[in-house]
Amino acid sequence: MEYRILGPIRVLDEEGETFLNARKVQALLAVLLIRSNQIVSVDQLIAEIWHDNPPRRASASLHVYVSQVRKFLSRPGRSGSQLLTRVPGYLLTLGEDTLDVHEFQQRMNAGRDLYLLGRHEEACRELTVALDAWRGPALGELSGDGPIVRGFVAWAEEARLECLELQIETQLALGLHRQLVGRLFQLISEVPMRETLYRQLMLALYQADRPADALRVYQSARVTLNDELGVEPCRALRDLHHAILAGDVRGDSEVSALAS
Repeated sequence: MEYRILGPIRVLDEEGETFLNARKVQALLAVLLIRSNQIVSVDQLIAEIWHDNPPRRASASLHVYVSQVRKFLSRPGRSGSQLLTRVPGYLLTLGEDTLDVHEFQQRMNAGRDLYLLGRHEEACRELTVALDAWRGPALGELSGDGPIVRGFVAWAEEARLECLELQIETQLALGLHRQLVGRLFQLISEVPMRETLYRQLMLALYQADRPADALRVYQSARVTLNDELGVEPCRALRDLHHAILAGDVRGDSEVSALAS
């Protein structure tokens, strides 16, 4: 069985995908999956589901939700329950089941290692598979819920962007400069504070024989960062800007910190 949380919460088995409709039960399953193979206390679960306004019988309601999750996860031929009662709360064991975020992390780490070894084609394949695990925002509509969920969603989005930047880094190393220009313009419009994307777009444009456009991207980044944050571009952007002005940009570009 496969649990999917890089997008709306889904459970995949030989019969196909299934999901929970009730939001509070979804929140319970989300927290148990985020903390899979760890005990989550009753107090933590109540805070995730009801925040600062739990009902008088929150513990009793939580017990009902736990029963609903157990029923949802039960499958013919599987003995026992993966959702265990363990003081001071509950524990969801994965066993032989898989969780998509674990696969994402493994593929991303493998891609980074391959990139640092200079095996760019293999790195790009691993990173592409990692990104393919995403089916939308992590946990779907639950992104605004309790502290464990909020923390996971923030971490997951940062990891996704880091993986995306590293994938682009491998593609630049493979010489796919012209193919990346349009994609990078679109990504910058979506996340305009990511300075790595500006650096990558400047390098792609320069290597595509468009140095004037690369310089305009730097100016756009400088204005955006000044207007939104009151800061100047980072050193990597400034160094690339100076290198373009001097006509002395190395074809391989410097290895960015995201790969270290």
